[in-house]
Amino acid sequence: MTLTLPEIPSLVGVGHLLGLVGTGIGPSLTPALHEREGDAQGMRTLYRRLDLDALELAADDVGRVLDAARLTGFSGLNVTHPAKQTVLRHLDRIDPDAAALGAVNTVVFGPHGAIGHNTDRSGFARSFRRGLPGAAVDRVLLLGAGGAGAAVAHAMTDVGVGELLVADADRARAEALAAAVRETGRATTAVVAKADVEDALATVDGLVHATPTGMAAHPGTPVAPHALHERLWVADVVYRPLATALVTAARARGARVLDGGGMAVFQAVDAFRLFTGVEPDADRMLDHFAGLVAAGA
Repeated sequence: MTLTLPEIPSLVGVGHLLGLVGTGIGPSLTPALHEREGDAQGMRTLYRRLDLDALELAADDVGRVLDAARLTGFSGLNVTHPAKQTVLRHLDRIDPDAAALGAVNTVVFGPHGAIGHNTDRSGFARSFRRGLPGAAVDRVLLLGAGGAGAAVAHAMTDVGVGELLVADADRARAEALAAAVRETGRATTAVVAKADVEDALATVDGLVHATPTGMAAHPGTPVAPHALHERLWVADVVYRPLATALVTAARARGARVLDGGGMAVFQAVDAFRLFTGVEPDADRMLDHFAGLVAAGA
């Protein structure tokens, strides 16, 4: 059940120490989003980056970060690439939706231990409905079957995709994700893409990109620009930079485009609620994001 401000007024004014765990997180706007919304809600909110590279830790070591955060009084952590799946075995409980996805991006510390959630799914679905209204979803290609890809795959079932083609460099991982989507019993049919990704783009309504390619630390485009076309819509989960190489190429080819900004904001909206128990103002957080991007933050 969603907890709203009137139900837990004692939380107003209470401070929260939060953090983001992952690699290549220096450009992330998530810390500023949470801190600004906390200030607007009258809660002192400090949000810290916990970069695995800087800490000289691997994704499998994320449990050490969780233990340290609990001991030092963190309210919770966001988890990003490459630890959304490796974090699972270090949690005391996992929300059923996150367990179904096999990926966690939000960990809340409380009296029952470290509880894992996933707000990427709801964040992407809300961003998609807002940013690509009326987009055809009969057949969609998903590129990437990792933690973000798992959330996006299930979000695609939420927006009514008829057939989801899953492609990943690790075919076994793509097969596992497609099977997980089928097991939900939703109307969406999920299969591993049999054709070359660039050939498949000629047969689908849209492309969802859910790999790290295009991030500041992983520059490049996951598909050749010539394979993009004006009958296609393209959604990217990467938002730093907002105009990734894929987004830029898709726009140049006349495709409808959804950048990763909306997902970044809406997953933060849901995470803020989980961390604090207070309902955030989504429109205000969208304004915060736009201001940060405009200022070159």
